[in-house]
Amino acid sequence: MSRARWRAAGRVAGGVLGTAAVLGGLGSLGAASVFARRVLTPPDEMPTDLEVLEIDHSTVTLTRSVDTEVMGCYGLWDAERTGHVRMGQIRAMTRSTVTREVLGADFGVVGTGPARFNQYYFAEPPGEALGLPTEEVTIGAEIGELPAWSVPAESPTDRWAVLVHGRGALRLECVRAVRALHEAGLHVLIPAYRNDADAPRGVDGRYTLGLSEWRDIDDAIRYAVRQGARTVTLGGWSMGGAICLQVLAQSDLAGRVDGVFLDCPVLDWGDVLRHHGHVNNLPRPVTWMARAVMGSNRLRSLAGVSEPLDVAQTDWVRRADELTHPMLVMHSVADDFVPIGPARAIAEARPDLVTFEEWAVARHCRLWNTDSARWESAVTDFVSGLG
Repeated sequence: MSRARWRAAGRVAGGVLGTAAVLGGLGSLGAASVFARRVLTPPDEMPTDLEVLEIDHSTVTLTRSVDTEVMGCYGLWDAERTGHVRMGQIRAMTRSTVTREVLGADFGVVGTGPARFNQYYFAEPPGEALGLPTEEVTIGAEIGELPAWSVPAESPTDRWAVLVHGRGALRLECVRAVRALHEAGLHVLIPAYRNDADAPRGVDGRYTLGLSEWRDIDDAIRYAVRQGARTVTLGGWSMGGAICLQVLAQSDLAGRVDGVFLDCPVLDWGDVLRHHGHVNNLPRPVTWMARAVMGSNRLRSLAGVSEPLDVAQTDWVRRADELTHPMLVMHSVADDFVPIGPARAIAEARPDLVTFEEWAVARHCRLWNTDSARWESAVTDFVSGLG
């Protein structure tokens, strides 16, 4: 979920809280329900939250924002996502504008006017983005047919990687990892999961914090095994990390998984809810009540879910002694969306299993963007050690 959407949740919840003075507990319950629904509802299209002021073949000048002012390499779509360019380092910056180098144009035309920031850098499947042979495949899953990109290794292999994007993200989020995994000799599979725009809708159309989405990744692993995989390495971004850990805890194919690498993962949804409640100036009881609404069989309909969600099952700091697989956890001090605290805690609790890489300036799930060489080296070293 973008920062803007969390702020919107806070504003709406805050409006509901305004009635709390009259309605007391009912007002707080209403605010909690709004907050819970916002967390669990798949987001709409990415916002056109930027303005392109000038652009030519070498530079682009944009309105300054928390996205555009950070070092690294990123992408830029036009408002309709019919054009895309890749941007590099900052050339100049004023109080209201940022000028970045243009590294290349991928398709269409990006002109002046409204635009969409692309934190994934790439805007096309691995075949077009990286020049690697890529097959569009369909995974038969419990929820229905799931589209996936399948990128074979250069030589036949029984080592696969299954990559899991985050909440409200696109499969494109995972493309940044493909080249490193391909060069390490792995066959890469990037599936969609329930409630993605190109995947079947879940029973209630809500996210479940990984507590049901894991089944789709379980089906992706089954697909890989049917195609000849002996072992599978999981990779997850943000909520994708939470999904991967539920696979390890609940799948009867967990024994096929040789390890998992995680980029800015959600290791404790309770911590994330507390953080965003604080950011949105919600009273602590409201944040606690939102969690209770999600988990209550009687109140779950207020959150829009068909089954209660036990948020405690997503707390892997508390459940650290249950972990059995090698893990590479990468996170950033500057992540203001999923705080780094649980990542540090799990690394401290399980030094026997967890390799921890801490970034200093990268925003949420943008570690690769700020230092792709370091990111790819960490992942390559990790997966090479599993073979």
